[in-house]
Amino acid sequence: MTDSPLKRPLREQYAGLRNGTLTATQLAESSLAAHQARGEHDHAYLTWNGEAAMAFAQAIDAVIRQGGDAGTLMGIPVSIKDIYAVSGLPTYAGSAQRLPQRWEQPGPMVAALLSQLPSVMGKTHTVEFAFGGLGTNAHWGAPRNPWDLKDHRTPGGSSAGAGVSLVGGTASLALGTDTAGSVRIPASMTGVAGLKTTAGRWSTSQIVPLSSTLDSPGLLAHRVDDLAFAFDALDGALTSRATRVPAPPALADLTFGVPSTFFWEDCSPGIAETVEAAIRRLEAAGARVVTLDLPHTDEAYTLFQQGGLAAAELAAFLKTELPEMIEALDPNVAARVEAADDMPAWEYVRRRAVIDKLTAAAATRLADVDALLTPTVAITPPTLESLLPEGAYARANMHALRNTVIANFMGLCGLTLPVGKDAAGMPVGLQVLAGPWQDARLLAIGQAIEEQLGTGTTLLGEPPAP
Repeated sequence: MTDSPLKRPLREQYAGLRNGTLTATQLAESSLAAHQARGEHDHAYLTWNGEAAMAFAQAIDAVIRQGGDAGTLMGIPVSIKDIYAVSGLPTYAGSAQRLPQRWEQPGPMVAALLSQLPSVMGKTHTVEFAFGGLGTNAHWGAPRNPWDLKDHRTPGGSSAGAGVSLVGGTASLALGTDTAGSVRIPASMTGVAGLKTTAGRWSTSQIVPLSSTLDSPGLLAHRVDDLAFAFDALDGALTSRATRVPAPPALADLTFGVPSTFFWEDCSPGIAETVEAAIRRLEAAGARVVTLDLPHTDEAYTLFQQGGLAAAELAAFLKTELPEMIEALDPNVAARVEAADDMPAWEYVRRRAVIDKLTAAAATRLADVDALLTPTVAITPPTLESLLPEGAYARANMHALRNTVIANFMGLCGLTLPVGKDAAGMPVGLQVLAGPWQDARLLAIGQAIEEQLGTGTTLLGEPPAP
């Protein structure tokens, strides 16, 4: 699939659509062909919209021929996580039942996207109500990590189908959300790039909530440069802080902090080694690398292990908005929601105060560097079979989320990009974290890193064909 036009940089797709060397129809046709070849195997989509997207792409081509231009993402094939409300498409949020009609009316995020007339290829699978980091779902099944043909490995969650849609060749850009790592984990596990925006930068209205405090919309794409391109296309419509991504800085002008502990502990074979090798390459290219540990990481992780804010906030949403759906919850989700019943009000208020303290301390510490570098996910994507024994899912889920949740609890923006493979032959991600509201500069730093290390396409090659 290396010749798929959907794998080309978004800037090339944008230019090709306008200079006549590429059409929206060709992009949609390539997506449909990939879905026909891999769709049943990959299981990325809950709702496939390919045929309607093809008709839409043909109409887009007619508009372009007449000189029309609705925006940067016009004609680009996009997948959308099934917790976003999208006109004409059902929303299940990973649950067994279709959500009420009001969850099919787009909010600002989807409206900003759709106003540019992309080709919406469908809605991708999610962990039920986005509450999980591995990508499993008792109702609909888990998408298959495309890098392992032999074993069904998890794709990462909760944006479970997002990375798979990219690697499988059915989308050029994917919308996800990130509450504790739900963009960065699937991006890392499937070998693509992912952006977690600063919470509050982009509206979460009409995105089915997990945590009203911590939810943040995010993007997945084949490369950091694609993320930067899409960020510029969307940010102006979504925030008063709109800032275009600046030119990538020289590595010699950057100082990276690298933690000495926590993020490196208990990594699966090959993960720490691959990330360390990538950091050494950046240092050899001129970047300054210093040891920097974020304050209170252990406290943040302990708070997460206790349920953080998400369990209580999801329980409040379900009990007030969708009480009829509680009995049918995935057992892995239900157990965490039920635990919130034992939390007194004072404890919830205390946890909010801890989050505020962590955010302030992290922002102060990160002022000393341009970005923090860590492994994105500490574990190899587990097989579904390995999650069956009692307690196995909970342990693996917590381990998968450990490195990413720190950014959410400390108010940071973050991205991940692929830097190689682990000992099991699965993708490894480098996590790059920066202070709140530094999203545009973070992307520029990510571009500089990517220019030095290479993209996932060059580092990983193509996944095996099913």
